[in-house]
Amino acid sequence: MLKLLPKSVRRPGIIRRALSACLWMPVLLLTHAGFWVCAGAAQELPGGGDKAPSSGSGNMPAARGPAPTTQALSDFIGRKTPTRPRSLDVLRSNWDMSLIPFILESMSLLPREDRRAVVLSQLLKKKTGQSFGRDGLRWTKWLWKQDFTMHPDYPAFKAALHAPIDPRFRWWFYQGMPHSIRLDEIMWGGVKVDGIPPLDQPAVIPAKEATYLGKKNIVFGIHINGEARAYPKRILAWHEMTNDTVGGKDLTLVYCTLCGSAILYDQKIGERQFEFGTSGFLYRSNKLMYDRETRSLWSALEGVPVTGKLVSAGLRLKRLPIVTTTWEAWNKRHPSTTVLSLETGHRRNYGEGVAYRDYFSTDRLMFPVPFEDKRLKNKREVLAVILGRDPVAFDTFYLEKNPLHSDTIGGRQVVVLTDTSGANRVYDAGGVTFSKWDRQATLVDQEGQTWKVTESALLGPHGQQLGRIAAHRAFWFGWHAQFPNTRLVRP
Repeated sequence: MLKLLPKSVRRPGIIRRALSACLWMPVLLLTHAGFWVCAGAAQELPGGGDKAPSSGSGNMPAARGPAPTTQALSDFIGRKTPTRPRSLDVLRSNWDMSLIPFILESMSLLPREDRRAVVLSQLLKKKTGQSFGRDGLRWTKWLWKQDFTMHPDYPAFKAALHAPIDPRFRWWFYQGMPHSIRLDEIMWGGVKVDGIPPLDQPAVIPAKEATYLGKKNIVFGIHINGEARAYPKRILAWHEMTNDTVGGKDLTLVYCTLCGSAILYDQKIGERQFEFGTSGFLYRSNKLMYDRETRSLWSALEGVPVTGKLVSAGLRLKRLPIVTTTWEAWNKRHPSTTVLSLETGHRRNYGEGVAYRDYFSTDRLMFPVPFEDKRLKNKREVLAVILGRDPVAFDTFYLEKNPLHSDTIGGRQVVVLTDTSGANRVYDAGGVTFSKWDRQATLVDQEGQTWKVTESALLGPHGQQLGRIAAHRAFWFGWHAQFPNTRLVRP
């Protein structure tokens, strides 16, 4: 995705091509066997005998025969011309909305003027009343607004469709797979499993040795148990994830370049610990990561498993505070900070603004989302906070003009502070009303008492401590796509 997609931002029809990203792969759907044999028979994966997991224990359940309609679709796409009229008759007489995801993904594999694609688009028009032709983007966005039960054969279909790219994709899609999100909204992002390589326990250097960084370079700063570390955006944009240990705590920092979100998670949930990798798939243009233990897919934006064995386990990663700021501002606050070294073990151009330059320079999206809200531009940055079930997005332009902002989120009083560098931090207000903020390190409450602002807490004159609340920057479209009921605070 890093090499392929940013260049294509400049080309017409980018999203359609993103939807059709599988065109180059071996087209299993167009073989005589059809997708079911590929999905059911090839359970064993090369290189170590890994198998797709089941919804319970043991290996993937034995493949059963496909439903008549999905077999008919496979026959129509894959078999020779004489069999197609009968297959088409089966589809017409046994039509169901759940066939549409199969048809749309099948159409994406076919040349635009292929007769099969034309016939399928005509069938869609007749059965749905929609006139989108072969416009995959419009069909997809329309489909995502429809309410229907997903066909049980669909996971096997997706496995067969994507396994030629990387057999490990069968980890994500298999018969009987538990899931809490719509599978037709899971889209391939253009890379293999860990094709965007995470940085595991990356090399770091003292601030004074980080001569490669300019003062205005963007970094993601964290401060854990007295230890400060900076992760330059120019490096993380090429890796999107790091599994690291800071202040004695094992952490995962996941950076979704497409939705502009850098989120810090504690790897431990109770007695369990999870390390994560990049799945290669997206949900509503947001990164889906996977845990290396069970190979369940997790929402990078919410920190919860959304497909696989852990879906019903009630697990949620704890968000930790992180700040998006400049290297100059972070280094000034934390002169003893460490920062990522350029010696990552990978060959990349880590220049400022190189990765995703074209994508960041426009308001256009690479992948469709089901919900759109034009109150802000797609890639306008917001400060995203969620407490309980109350998601809130603060327009960063608004915060720049209102550097001391008091609010209530999830029933808790909070204060949002924006410093002179434009960095935003959120703290528990604890019933205290603050009236002045020097945009550096000092707050004054309505009683005239002075409070010290630190990374972890607000420190009061009598030993009071008001803790920091996890928040992160995000592009408006990405946050809204995940939380369409979010409250927006703006001018």
